[in-house]
Amino acid sequence: MGVNFDLNDLQAFRAVVELGSFRKAAEAVSISQPALSRRIDKLEEALGVRLFERTTRSVTLTTVGRVFAPSAEQLLDDLDVALLGIRDVSSSRLGHVTIACVPSVAYYFLPNVIANFHRRFPRIRVKLLDSSANEVLGAVISGEADFGVSFMGSQESEIEFKLLLQERFVAACRRDHPLARKKRVTWNELYEHEYVSVDKTSGNRLLLDQALSAVAPRAPSVCETRHVTTMLGLIEAGLGVAAVPSMAMPGQDHPILTSVPLVEPVVKRRVGIVRRRGRPLTPAAQEFHRTIIETKRGGVASGDAVANKVTATAKTRRKTAS
Repeated sequence: MGVNFDLNDLQAFRAVVELGSFRKAAEAVSISQPALSRRIDKLEEALGVRLFERTTRSVTLTTVGRVFAPSAEQLLDDLDVALLGIRDVSSSRLGHVTIACVPSVAYYFLPNVIANFHRRFPRIRVKLLDSSANEVLGAVISGEADFGVSFMGSQESEIEFKLLLQERFVAACRRDHPLARKKRVTWNELYEHEYVSVDKTSGNRLLLDQALSAVAPRAPSVCETRHVTTMLGLIEAGLGVAAVPSMAMPGQDHPILTSVPLVEPVVKRRVGIVRRRGRPLTPAAQEFHRTIIETKRGGVASGDAVANKVTATAKTRRKTAS
């Protein structure tokens, strides 16, 4: 016996699931609320089950509805993939994309990407999973995220890693700190001051421990955190200095924080897009992927370029002072 429902019914179902409201879903798919209700009724009748529990105040999925939702989403995504050759298919649909990324990327790089993407595709919802590098990999492997932006993954057999940029580690400090007046800072000089570090669960900690095997701090850090963004908050509050990726630093106009290139050795990390090998991107994810590449080319400098800008700013300050 055939199943008597069509693509419009599935799209109506997905809209209600994503927006949690028949009224909002009807607006999103550009039909009246009674028409949307009829589509849901038709789908429930064809399947022989109730998909939603409806009251005057709320709409929630039934147990069967929760089981059916991922299958409906996959059916619609598979259809989108089949229609990739049709121009602007992504801009004409209500969809979503889930991106996993490390917090240092999420804080200063991705906001511009998301803003650019939203201007082009206002109907596509973006979900951001800001997690540790290992958790980013896990989200990509499990399929929870369409893809990730991180500095780990190239050694994983089931993960593809596409390099976006290389960035160097810099010394983050307050503008009134003695290191702020230097053109560059060695790691040994950094460790002469009180400093904050990331703990052993951080991918940055693993990278630094491997690169700095010949550098021995004179004393342990005054505080450990899990995320670079938290570390910067501690530095801003006056709790010493820290080594951070250049991308994590705020702009040069920040009133309190500044950075100085770290040398002897210069330590870099490779930031890239991580994808599960052999898994095609949905049109929405493919457009977001393209937006990342375009934003990086148009306005995001590499770590070396950021460090050069920091050095140029320091020179300007010294000339002004002299």
